[in-house]
Amino acid sequence: MDCSNEELEVKMKPSKRRRTVDNNGVKTQHEEQEDQQKAAVDVSIIMPVYNASCWLDECLQAILDQDFTGRMELSVFDDASTDDSRKVVDTWKERLEGRGISVVISGHNSDQPRGVGHAKNKAIAQSSGKYLCFQDADDIMLPQRVRLQFEASVLHSSSLIGSRVRRVPEGSTERYTRWINTITQDQLLTQVYTSHGPTVIMPTWFCSRDWFLTVGCFNEESKGVPEDLIFFYRSLRQGGLVTRVDHCLVVYRYHEKATTHSVKEETIWKLRVEFLQERVICNWESFTIWNAGKQGRKLYRCLNTTNQKKVKAFCDVDRNKLNKGFYTYEDSKERPKPKIPILHYKDASPPFIICVKMDMTGGVLEENLNSLQLKEGVDFFHFN
Repeated sequence: MDCSNEELEVKMKPSKRRRTVDNNGVKTQHEEQEDQQKAAVDVSIIMPVYNASCWLDECLQAILDQDFTGRMELSVFDDASTDDSRKVVDTWKERLEGRGISVVISGHNSDQPRGVGHAKNKAIAQSSGKYLCFQDADDIMLPQRVRLQFEASVLHSSSLIGSRVRRVPEGSTERYTRWINTITQDQLLTQVYTSHGPTVIMPTWFCSRDWFLTVGCFNEESKGVPEDLIFFYRSLRQGGLVTRVDHCLVVYRYHEKATTHSVKEETIWKLRVEFLQERVICNWESFTIWNAGKQGRKLYRCLNTTNQKKVKAFCDVDRNKLNKGFYTYEDSKERPKPKIPILHYKDASPPFIICVKMDMTGGVLEENLNSLQLKEGVDFFHFN
C-alpha cells in the first residue's frame, strides 16, 4: 500500500502572502516574497533511521562538511529505534543549525518498526526542500555530493540522479560495485531488468520534489518489500529518466544488518519479470532466450501464456544442452506439451533476452555478443 500524496502536496503549495504598504511600517508584499525566497530550502536531505547509532556520527559529520552553498535541511524520521539513534541526532542538531542546515526530527515508539518506505515517506512529508537528497544513516556522503547532484537535477528535472560509490569494506560486493560504477548512460535504461535492481542505487538518489510527487510515495506494505525497485519502475512508467553523476559521491557501507538483506530474491524476480514483459517482450513478435539452463528455463516458465508462445528458441554454448535438442515444458496444460528448440547461439536469431550472469564468463559472453554485432536495448536485453 502506498501512502497518500496529500500531505506532501501541502508542502509544495506557496504560502499565502499579505498585501501590505510601506507607510504602515509593515513590509511590502515584494519584501515579504524576497524574505521567503531567502528562507526557502533548496535541498532536503531525507534520512530514515533505525538502530543506526554506531554510524550516525560519521554520517552527520559528512552532511556538515558539504560544500553546497544553497540552503539545506536535514529531515530525520526515527522508525522505532531501540538504541540511542534519536539521542545521537539530537546532539548534532545545534552544530548542523550553526552551519545553516535546519533540522527536522520526528519518529514513533511503537513495538515494531514500520519499514523503510514508511520512514522515507514521513521524512519527506515533514521536509520542505525543492529537491530531495536520499541518505542512508549507515552511509557517508562525500563533500561535493549535494552540490553536484543539485546541479544535475536542475538540468534533469524528471530524472532520478545517482552517482558512483565506494564500497566498504572494500571488495565486499566487488561485481555489484563494479556494475554500479561502470555501466554507461544508455545502460542505465537498458539494464533495469537485471537482478542488481535499480541502475542507480537508492543510497545515491537525488530528485526534485515535483518529480517525487509525480511518481508517488514509497510502498509501505511490509518488511521485505523492495520499495526502491517499485518506486524506480514506477518512475520509468511515468516517463522518468535515469542519470548518474560520474563522480564517487557516497561511501556505501555493506553489513549484515542492512535492510536490503530482508528482501526475498523471489519478490524481486517477480517484479522484474512483470516489468520485462510490460516494457520489452510485449513489443516483440518472437524472441530467443539466451541460456537453456536453469535461469533461462525459469524465465520461460514465469512468462504469461502469450509471451511463452513468442519464445522461438533457447540458445547456448553448452554441448550437453545442445545435444538434447529441445526443452519440454512438462508443467504445461497444452497437449502436446510445448517443445522449444535449443540452438547454438550462432544459429539463433535476435532479439535475445540474456539470462547469463554478466561478468562471470571471463569475457566470453561479451565476445559472443560482440561477434554478432548486436545492439543492447534493441537486439538484446540483459535479465540476469
